Amino acid sequence: NVSRTYFKRENDGKQWTLKPLADGAKLEPGDQIEVHLSLRTKHAAEYVHLRDPRAAGLEPENAVSRYKWDLGIGWYEEIRDSGTNFFFEQLPVGEYTFKYRLRANMAGTFRVGPATVQSMYAPEFVAYSAGARLAIAPAD
Repeated sequence: NVSRTYFKRENDGKQWTLKPLADGAKLEPGDQIEVHLSLRTKHAAEYVHLRDPRAAGLEPENAVSRYKWDLGIGWYEEIRDSGTNFFFEQLPVGEYTFKYRLRANMAGTFRVGPATVQSMYAPEFVAYSAGARLAIAPAD
């Protein structure tokens, strides 16, 4: 099972807070967005690919692909023009949340395809999140 949640990062002068974004919520160019991908596995798996497409009006905060280790597992995080990919050699049973940041850079209404998680060598094992719609209002 995979689900995706968008949060707007806001700074009140002392600390950063996350406000959940509803489908179609209004953003402005320059707003920071944090994406949380929640992945729940009932069975241990090997060679799993988690793909999260990105809306056209958003750009990644970090453009460096790298190997990461957290939550008791390791994965390779690949940043692309079209989205972010996560590759796992081993994925134990459990619930995991992967986070990354984006920045709104272009006004418009954008649709985002669903995030997918799929076994690389057994593609019949696949799960999809819901799609989303993001609106970025023009700057005044």
